Amino acid sequence: MEIFVYHTPDLVPDLSKNARKGGLNLDMPACAIVIDVLRATTTMATALQSGAEAIQVFDDLDELYSVSERWPEEQRLLAGERSGEKLDGFDLGNSPSECTPEQVAGKRIFMSTTNGTRALERVQQVPILLTASLTNRAAVVRFLMQEHPHTVWIVAAGWRGSFSLEDTICAGAIACGLSVERDSDCAGDDESIAAMALFERWEKRLPQLIRYAHHGRGLAALGCEEDLDYCTRLDSVDVVPLQVEPGVLKPARFY
Repeated sequence: MEIFVYHTPDLVPDLSKNARKGGLNLDMPACAIVIDVLRATTTMATALQSGAEAIQVFDDLDELYSVSERWPEEQRLLAGERSGEKLDGFDLGNSPSECTPEQVAGKRIFMSTTNGTRALERVQQVPILLTASLTNRAAVVRFLMQEHPHTVWIVAAGWRGSFSLEDTICAGAIACGLSVERDSDCAGDDESIAAMALFERWEKRLPQLIRYAHHGRGLAALGCEEDLDYCTRLDSVDVVPLQVEPGVLKPARFY
């Protein structure tokens, strides 16, 4: 198993042009993991653990409205965020604290965020596509050990097209977890080595790192301190959101 880390979706090779570029061979078992620690992929895992029927993601809001209207009103929730703030008229923003069983159980969540949903669309063609956060890191590692994909792309959502400290440290957490489980290094590029080093340096101080990161400072200014604490609770959620059809995520099954 080899891990390749991409710091933004724009760095991911265009699969429609060359499926074998960047270490990924679609003829082999392959996996892409999208990370948006603050906060989309943390929210997705929390919502599914709280009993949501599925998460359906959209980059385009008009498409979200069109598709969601075909779903029974009592069985749907709209979750939307831009620049850290909830979209007008939506049921939810992009906060894991909103995803209680009372709020989301049995509902399909139609979701669009600033960074995370765009990253998911970029790798929609990869055979195994899942999302990860610090909270469900151990569950993601367990899933990868179960499936044994030859190549793993870890795609950081980043922040407005730029490098994101919190997403990179999460990539490093996954790579470190896999290396421990396999008792061997699985780094496929220098980016994954750097991500592992970052995690090893800050593993015991994740709340401090998140608040030091640019995006974390922005969320703190918006009053999202509870979310910042929650998003750093390593290995606290035992659900892996897995794409079961284009744009639709449900809990992965373990055996």
